[in-house]
Amino acid sequence: MADKLDTQLDRTLEPYQLLEHPFYRRWEAGGLRRDELTSYAEQYRFFEAMLPTFLSALSAQLPDGFIRDSVLANLSDEVTAPSHLSLFDVFARSFGATDAPMSSAMSQLITAYDQLLLQGPVSSLAGLWAYESQGAAIADSKAEGLVKYYGACGDDVAFWMMHGSLEGDHAKWTLDALEALDPDVDEVSQAAQVIGRAWWSFLDERELMAT
Repeated sequence: MADKLDTQLDRTLEPYQLLEHPFYRRWEAGGLRRDELTSYAEQYRFFEAMLPTFLSALSAQLPDGFIRDSVLANLSDEVTAPSHLSLFDVFARSFGATDAPMSSAMSQLITAYDQLLLQGPVSSLAGLWAYESQGAAIADSKAEGLVKYYGACGDDVAFWMMHGSLEGDHAKWTLDALEALDPDVDEVSQAAQVIGRAWWSFLDERELMAT
């Protein structure tokens, strides 16, 4: 089952490899304007603020045991001081981010996660994994680009450096928990595709705003 699930998930996410998106390609090459990073930070914060709530709600759907413990470990990493949100805010402030209304694509992304919670733990874990499985590479690429091209250092990139270290573990915990549920592969694939597409659409929105 594990091999089949891995293969199906990889196939599902092949069109949504986020580091291949033009927005992230420009980021890692130093091609973003500073105001694009500011706007990105203002919008990404909505996701980062939502994630602990998502993980808490998911854990409440699970019985005591290994699967719930995996989700709670992920949640603990998010909220233990310094929380990931507080680290993100340091990055955001360093690029001039302020309060901004939620964009259309970010609203749709948040709604996609909410809808997976309504569908249950299998869909929720699959959707969570769809981003976490790419998270470490994305974070490393962002941090490298920020340091090399935008003069960021120290606390300004601590959020991304931490995620470069942690997201691989989170992805493994999530996939192990998902496999333990012996899920329907089609349900897993559909949920992963929903989140992969939602993140791709968010980056499309970033590109459209840059033109």
